[in-house]
Amino acid sequence: MMYRQSPRCDQVHRRSFLADTGLGFAGLALGATLHRDGIVRAGQKTSSLGHVPPKAKSVIWIFLSGGYSHVETFDPKPALTKYAGKTFSETPFPHPQDNPVFEKRFRSIAATEDRDVYKKIYPMQVGFRKHGRSGIEITNWWPHLATCVDDIAFVRSMYTTDSNHDAENQIHNGRHRLDPDQPSIGSWIHYGLGSLNDNFPQFIVLGGPTRADTRKSFGSAYLGTQYDGIPLSTDPSQPLLYGRRPNGMLAAEQRNQYKLIDKLNQLSSATHPRDQQLQARIRAYSLAFRMQMAVPEALELSSETAATSKLYGLDQDHTRTAGQKLLLARRLIERGTRFVQIYPQPYGKWDSHRALKTNHATLSAEVDLPVAGLLKDLKRRGLWNETIVVFCTEFGRTPGKETRGGGDDGRDHHPHGFTIWMAGAGLRGGVVHGGTDELGFHALDGGNYVTDVHATVLHLLGLDPQRLDIPGQKRLDIDRGSVIKSILA
Repeated sequence: MMYRQSPRCDQVHRRSFLADTGLGFAGLALGATLHRDGIVRAGQKTSSLGHVPPKAKSVIWIFLSGGYSHVETFDPKPALTKYAGKTFSETPFPHPQDNPVFEKRFRSIAATEDRDVYKKIYPMQVGFRKHGRSGIEITNWWPHLATCVDDIAFVRSMYTTDSNHDAENQIHNGRHRLDPDQPSIGSWIHYGLGSLNDNFPQFIVLGGPTRADTRKSFGSAYLGTQYDGIPLSTDPSQPLLYGRRPNGMLAAEQRNQYKLIDKLNQLSSATHPRDQQLQARIRAYSLAFRMQMAVPEALELSSETAATSKLYGLDQDHTRTAGQKLLLARRLIERGTRFVQIYPQPYGKWDSHRALKTNHATLSAEVDLPVAGLLKDLKRRGLWNETIVVFCTEFGRTPGKETRGGGDDGRDHHPHGFTIWMAGAGLRGGVVHGGTDELGFHALDGGNYVTDVHATVLHLLGLDPQRLDIPGQKRLDIDRGSVIKSILA
């Protein structure tokens, strides 16, 4: 049985002292370093971890919240324009509800909202053309990303099983609506591979959902809160929540205070060597202090050249916010963060039930240049062959026109088929895997459930998704995912 010491007066005073000096436990480590059993894993090195030889070591995961339309981004469907205004029955194509995968893939669960098929076909709202040597077609709202298609692997056969925005959790952790909570992909990677740099959080979130029911998209569930994604502000003066030095305190002063606290911790450790929680707390203080010293420097984007700032769109108002997050992601992985999850725009912005054309044209312009800039920057800085970039959303949008509330210029949520793309280490460029039918309704050829993306990323990092288990914890019995082999280099 683990030995536990009863609280003493001096322990209470020390806790107060830590908070007063800006080294409070919650503020410093943000809950990122304690196992539930008090054992810290973050310091483990990659050389002794993993199941297979890795092709990559870091991931930049870009999530566009709200559900972008696959047919107006990376899977254009001219048949939508040809048959605009007609019902599905008036086209030469099978009715989508007659397809057996309609019920097989999509769980109809009581007490949740079922979305309509919306039978009147809505035309494409933007043109498209072929790009690059590969001749891959994407729409005209992505002129900068179009210059990168030969470096990108598009997966046009994605599907999910949730038609509402809990699918935002699903794309990140694979769970169905009524399943127990599951760790997010970033948490599994941190858990499975440990730390690349003991001075930096290994799973960082830039931006993020504001709805409580979607925050599980960077949660660690039963792995323990030390594997949660750590929200990071782009403000270098206060990057870590509750982790800022008190006003007027110099770094040298804080360092001296930390040394004093460390001595107190070591004395306590010598007195109570079997107290695992105490040992974990000591490590947490140390890690948190190092984070407080190191992280602000990574956020100093002013140290970048004017050319780099322009590459990410920091010189333009409409691209600056997304550009800052993407540039910061590059700086973080450069310094040893393993997984950066980015929300370039506020929660739900792509949810275009109305005014899809205006919505998507505006939002595409905000992220197109910065994302293309990231890909180009990774190449020129020698990070391409060790970094995976994933660009995704929670679902696509319906081929039919949404008519709820009298609307006539938008599309509803569509879990049956959508597109994501991947690029970087261990991946082929200029390829398209899978597809949807002529009207963009169903993912074809078996489709790819969201955990296929997880399995592919894990494989490239040297982890086998079939072997990620925690004794006594229920993991996804099915849908652990299969590696998408056709996009591997």
